[in-house]
Amino acid sequence: MALFDSFTLPCGVVLGNRIVKSAMSDSLGDGCGNPTEAQIRLYETWFEGGVGVSIIGEVQGNPDFAEKPGNLVLDPGSSQQSVRSLAETGTRAGAQLWLQLGHAGAMAHPPISTPKGPSAIDIPGLRCAAFSAEEIADLPRQFAETARRAQTLGFGGVQIHAAHGFLLSQFLSPLFNKRTDGYGGSTTARMRLLIEVASEVRDAVDSQFVVGVKLNATDQLQGGFEEVAALEVISSLDQLGIDFIDISGGTYFPGAKSSSDRVSSGPYFVDFASYARKKTDKPIMVTGGFKTKRQATDAILTGNVDLIGMARALALDPALVVSWRKPQSGNPVFPKFKSNPEGGVTAWYTMRLAELSGAESMSDERELERVLKRYNDRDDARVEKWIAHFSSCRSS
Repeated sequence: MALFDSFTLPCGVVLGNRIVKSAMSDSLGDGCGNPTEAQIRLYETWFEGGVGVSIIGEVQGNPDFAEKPGNLVLDPGSSQQSVRSLAETGTRAGAQLWLQLGHAGAMAHPPISTPKGPSAIDIPGLRCAAFSAEEIADLPRQFAETARRAQTLGFGGVQIHAAHGFLLSQFLSPLFNKRTDGYGGSTTARMRLLIEVASEVRDAVDSQFVVGVKLNATDQLQGGFEEVAALEVISSLDQLGIDFIDISGGTYFPGAKSSSDRVSSGPYFVDFASYARKKTDKPIMVTGGFKTKRQATDAILTGNVDLIGMARALALDPALVVSWRKPQSGNPVFPKFKSNPEGGVTAWYTMRLAELSGAESMSDERELERVLKRYNDRDDARVEKWIAHFSSCRSS
């Protein structure tokens, strides 16, 4: 029953159990950065299924660097009524709903963005300009304002996204970051922006508002961010007033395979958590590869892992936590696909979330080429709406 013990975060917030619906880009926004009724239904489904916390992935503070046109945007032009309705979903039965503070940087969706990263890059599959020193200096303020707005609108916490090849991960990774100023070179310099962001976010919100960081253990790509550097970053994060560190891995740098698509017999980063535990007293969450109740329980029992981050398993069975509370309980059955086009599995799970919300019907679709086309067509249909909406916001 270790999975179902309560857990108290450093800020004093008590979680009802150890299972977190980790951040996924559900892509259920309305194309103008606002929540939809379908998105609200999705998070209601997970809370009814028993999770202690759900994290909404890729919530942007700046529409100029969004990951997809289905992202939420939390800025002065947001629909406060719909955002508050979504936030209220997270207050039921003592559960928590947090936002992942996103910024795609170099990986921003080109049809709605002009991608920028730590350094200019022009290679097949990735082209971006470099942020100026002045633009970098303003980023901590932007993240802090988004966190403050999240608290005002009723959310219980935020997770700063520094993993998977998005902006703060880009600064950490030598693959993206070739800067020669104070934000590039050594690990200390490459982590500088993350430390500044985390510090400013913590100062911007109340002491009982949850602030966490999602960090790669490794980019899983030669020349990228590696475990030795990750442990150095964790040591520095330990000095800040954050409430947890979520360990994941992988990057969307061209040529890299998604961590969540790899074949593995067990969780991906539990072993790394044993090294991280020696560097920090902060609660450690591990996300990636949990498929069975035994795997999740064993990770907690090591003493190195405090929270279990699950995404795809909860997309397959949103009532999994309720089920696992029973002595004789099963595990989700993961689908097998005949082919695996690039981005196909991610598209399948994203469309599965739309099905859970009632917005789409998958009809047990297993042909990833068809799913990928539906996924891309849906994004394409929202691009024009996104551009028109945010162009109007800028002009006004």
